[in-house]
Amino acid sequence: MDQLFVMAQPVSPSAASPHAAHKIPAGDGPYARAKHFQLVEKDLDASIAWFWKAIHTGDKLDSALKDMAVVMKQRGYLTEAIDAIKSLRHLCPKQSQDSLDNILLDLFKACMENHFASGRTKEEIELLKQKLRKIYLGEAFQGRTTKRARSHGRKIHVSVKQETSRVLGNLAWAYMQQSNFLAAEVVYRKAQMIDPDANKACNLALCLIEQARFADAELVLGEVLAGRYPARDTQDGKIVRKVEELLARIMAETSPAGSDGAADDAGEQEDDEDCYNFDWIEQEMLKLLDVVATEWDPPSDKKTNNGRLPVFEEISPIGRREQMAC
Repeated sequence: MDQLFVMAQPVSPSAASPHAAHKIPAGDGPYARAKHFQLVEKDLDASIAWFWKAIHTGDKLDSALKDMAVVMKQRGYLTEAIDAIKSLRHLCPKQSQDSLDNILLDLFKACMENHFASGRTKEEIELLKQKLRKIYLGEAFQGRTTKRARSHGRKIHVSVKQETSRVLGNLAWAYMQQSNFLAAEVVYRKAQMIDPDANKACNLALCLIEQARFADAELVLGEVLAGRYPARDTQDGKIVRKVEELLARIMAETSPAGSDGAADDAGEQEDDEDCYNFDWIEQEMLKLLDVVATEWDPPSDKKTNNGRLPVFEEISPIGRREQMAC
């Protein structure tokens, strides 16, 4: 009986085949070989070579391009990965374009974090604006009001409202990287009006600090500490630390020892005021933001005759469609 019981036990993952354990596609094609080198052999350069072969032979082309870009990011080939996606994405089906956009944005962010390829920030901004246009035209969710996504390994449902706020937050951060703090502030505030959260509130406070508007920044941080803005469970401790760091920076900037420096900075900022195009902020940014609802409750997931979700049909007339470009 004991022998039969042992025989009935399931095979352990370690005893399973590499294909089953790592969910590698069956067969011996280029894509399967690339996944084997990536997940089993841990030879990333070899996997990149096989992903290239899979792309050129049409073996799971869109998956191969996405996986190759992810592996290239792991190896630090950021600009090469960006160029690969931009030059090959036209070969991929329409339903893969959104995930390719997300991989591109992740690569742009990595470029900024590694302090090189600074020119990619402009490309990131343009891509984020394109994503906003797709939301505006009802194309991002294929006419639905929610879509499925992954967050910290969990499958979640994301609403149009949440996605719009997220993209606006990323756009604001990109403007921060260009030191265009006025534009970043406008976009952050709009994102918070749509779907507020504690992380974007902290980033808004940082944006205000960069403009030497310490009282305004303290007000925002006080609201975060008061629990006015929601935070993900995994972010609670991180948010508190971020608030403490920003408050410490405000204290250092406004202390008597740092007041002279702050005054000098303020004077320089006043002298350089012309470097910020206030007309551009007022005209161009409002074109972008005016077509995003501050609040909405879409009555249905059906598109109108013009191909847009009803909510966006209510926001602005058709004639303003082209005004999204800014």
